[in-house]
Amino acid sequence: MIKKLALYTFFIFIVLWLGGMIWFAWQINHFPTPADERTDAIIVLTGGRNRITEAVKLYESGKGARLFISGVDKDISLNNIVSTQQVNLSNFNNVDLGHDASNTVENAQETRNWVNKNNIKSIRLVTSNYHILRSLLEFREFNPQLKIIIHPVYSENIEKKWWTSWQTFSLIFKEYNKLICAYLRCFIR
Repeated sequence: MIKKLALYTFFIFIVLWLGGMIWFAWQINHFPTPADERTDAIIVLTGGRNRITEAVKLYESGKGARLFISGVDKDISLNNIVSTQQVNLSNFNNVDLGHDASNTVENAQETRNWVNKNNIKSIRLVTSNYHILRSLLEFREFNPQLKIIIHPVYSENIEKKWWTSWQTFSLIFKEYNKLICAYLRCFIR
């Protein structure tokens, strides 16, 4: 009897997990078009292809009054970023780098400190589409009063038909499991 119950429980868990993964894989490719409104700041998380380039374009087009790049290596300056990313940045005055974060939780903490210091009330959060749900969860956990507009960045290296590419499947599998862990961590707090 206990073995049957354990087997049924395991089967239900697998079905729910697989259903959640399919929903996640669909969701990350079907975000609505980001709102066009201007925010106090644009926050970009390092680590993914085209994120900084997209954030700078948004900043240069006036979508945010300030730009904060979170998770920058300690040895990297804004000039390094501009030259390596090959972006056109005309106003360096309202751009800040965060050198203290090395993961998504730390990005949210680092941003909370910067937001509080600069009296920011609304942000446009720029990160990869597969990373946006977990980032949004962490940012809301550390910044509950902050208005957040998500701005997912899509990479040509991430297949929409995720099941046809081992690289994409692996990335989505890992990110989905990280999202589950983040939900559990937030639930337990």
